[in-house]
Amino acid sequence: MLVIVDFCLVPLGVGVSLSPYIARCQTIFENAGLDYKMHAYGTNIEGEWQAVFAAIEECHRMIHEMGAPRITSTIKLGTRSDKTQHMQDKINSVERILSHDD
Repeated sequence: MLVIVDFCLVPLGVGVSLSPYIARCQTIFENAGLDYKMHAYGTNIEGEWQAVFAAIEECHRMIHEMGAPRITSTIKLGTRSDKTQHMQDKINSVERILSHDD
């Protein structure tokens, strides 16, 4: 089943700079062959359910190995059974509406 996830991982107990931890997760998504797009407060990830959640699990595992004693994550997700929809499709739909509002 195709899933689109909005994922935000926050390592705790590692100081104020989180960039190295977030970069590691981006590498995990890339290596997993997932479609993903980082944004200011998280990452959108698209792929098959098992692959997406395996990558999220790997993020938690690796961030703990990097020294984070605690991690908090938020996950929002969506699936569809009526049609196949990708992240870019959702963006294109809104942009089409905006382009007609000129």
